Amino acid sequence: MTESTARAQRCLNCGQEYPLYPPILFGCPACETEDFKAPLEIVYDYPSSTDWMPDAALPGLTRYAPILPPLVADVSMGEGGTALVPFLGEIPGVSAEVYIKDESRNPTWSHKDRLNLCVTSTALAVDAPGIVTASSGNHGAACAAYAARAGLPAIVFTTPRPPAVASFMQAYGQKIVAVPEPHMRWTLLEQVIDKLGYHPASNFTTPPTNHPFGSEGYKTIAYEIYLQLDKRAPEAVFIPVGYAELLFGVYKGFKELQLFGLIDTIPFIIGCEPAVGAPLKKATEDNVRVAHVDVQPSDAYAIAVPVNSYRGVVAVQGSEGNAVGVTEAAMHDAQAALGKQGIWSEISSAIALAAVHQASELGIGQRGPLVVVTTSSGFKDIHVGQNEIPLIDGSWEELEALLKQ
Repeated sequence: MTESTARAQRCLNCGQEYPLYPPILFGCPACETEDFKAPLEIVYDYPSSTDWMPDAALPGLTRYAPILPPLVADVSMGEGGTALVPFLGEIPGVSAEVYIKDESRNPTWSHKDRLNLCVTSTALAVDAPGIVTASSGNHGAACAAYAARAGLPAIVFTTPRPPAVASFMQAYGQKIVAVPEPHMRWTLLEQVIDKLGYHPASNFTTPPTNHPFGSEGYKTIAYEIYLQLDKRAPEAVFIPVGYAELLFGVYKGFKELQLFGLIDTIPFIIGCEPAVGAPLKKATEDNVRVAHVDVQPSDAYAIAVPVNSYRGVVAVQGSEGNAVGVTEAAMHDAQAALGKQGIWSEISSAIALAAVHQASELGIGQRGPLVVVTTSSGFKDIHVGQNEIPLIDGSWEELEALLKQ
């Protein structure tokens, strides 16, 4: 295990602390009620200096070992160190620089690799016989890959997926199992935990609590952005949000940078949700810990969820940020805009760029810079493969006619 300053788990709601191991996966027992379960985070005896910090945002999360949970270095596949790409297009009402933090450049092409290094290392630390998760695609592939690298079996519960996504999750030699309805995944996941003793890499509670070690891996995105912006903080970070592990992790990373005296203020953290549901937006507007909503179908299926996580509320309120709903049309426009910049982003990722169009309404975008976190590549979208490439007879005349269309 890497050397870490992690010392305990702490409830995000009541502040109760627990030993670092075993991970508390069902929410804080001290403040649980019939309708609320509080997630936990990891607390540290932080280093007294920043001598440990890398000089550049290069791949490999073990570079940040002192402020992460204990990691198994051999499990790392060089995750992180993803590019920060200037967005060259114009966005009405925004005069600041805009950058794309492109997480599709991770080993399994999504941000989930950062989380799964932490969770897989934790599974090894507690001698778990295997890992289990519920996923629509990205998380399942990352879980399968990191478990395989660690020599652990994994079970991934999903719903019927497009062929490319199914093959993606199956590529790592693990058990990928589909069920008709999303809620069935959690029921089976909990049974695997109870009957086989497997370690969960994803959420299975309502409201979501998630793995307390997982979000810690996402802190490194904040450190990388700081380094990539020549050691300065952005004005705001726009982040796709489902159960808010990524949102919270990025917020906590900037909070630590402030603690170390490296930045003066934490960027506004903007959670970006499909407008067909948007429970975090409702929770923050209603000033409640958890909100339940009815969700309509969305092409951003990976983040269209019926209930928010309290982690998201903590991140938005702690950064004085916001949560916004984004229409389907705006997401597709943003995906096309990213494509014209050379970035093929999943629709659930493009939502973050679409939300930047609301920046002026939020009172941000003049000072900058603004950072958009895109989480994964576009090949996992449900409409991939539906548009056929035009077929011509090989003649110049047909080519010329096609080019004029």
